[in-house]
Amino acid sequence: MVASMKNARQKEAIAPWVPSQWEAYQQQRDLPTDDLNKQKLYFYQNSLLIEMGAEGINHASVNNLFTLLIGFWFAFNSENTGHLMGGCQLEKSSKKIAAAPDLVLYLGKNHPVWKQGDRRYLNLDEWRVPDLVGEISDTTIFHDLDRKKEIYAALGIPEYWVIDIQAQRFFLLVLNGAGRYESVETSQVLKDLPKALLEEALERVASDGNAQVAQWFMGQLQAEQPQ
Repeated sequence: MVASMKNARQKEAIAPWVPSQWEAYQQQRDLPTDDLNKQKLYFYQNSLLIEMGAEGINHASVNNLFTLLIGFWFAFNSENTGHLMGGCQLEKSSKKIAAAPDLVLYLGKNHPVWKQGDRRYLNLDEWRVPDLVGEISDTTIFHDLDRKKEIYAALGIPEYWVIDIQAQRFFLLVLNGAGRYESVETSQVLKDLPKALLEEALERVASDGNAQVAQWFMGQLQAEQPQ
């Protein structure tokens, strides 16, 4: 009985995709919301997914960890520049696609810049797509490896990370020439950053604080620097 109740709660926690129209997504996007109850919206192939933006403890901890890890990579690769915009709503109205990934990374200086009068979302009809996006999966792994993966492939985003908190798995996916994601062992955007190192960081955060794991990760990067 306890197990069945637990399974039922887990199923209820996973928001469903529902049939919808682009105009309904736009109306939902423009609803006034406070920061705590901010919604994450996804739209693809006439279906809408609404996820609550307020993060649980595990999600927040891992999300902040991976932001730190990316920042430390740039610290040891100073010839590269980048811009992080995690949680920003992405929208490409010409394709009627929208998403709100947890991690958004632009390499180089050609990244979106907000101007007075702009809407509060990233218009991918005006700006190039990010070089990398990521989803922190606590209860959303099914969506993150299914339709969300299709969304990011349709947008042409070169690299997609899925961080599965519960199973402590890290998926590093790179868009191939056929427009599909395939698993690789080394990041193509953050050059020479191995999947195994990121996965070990995810495993460590289950028992250590994310700041301590970030320090460990920095030590690993430092050890790999040429003497």
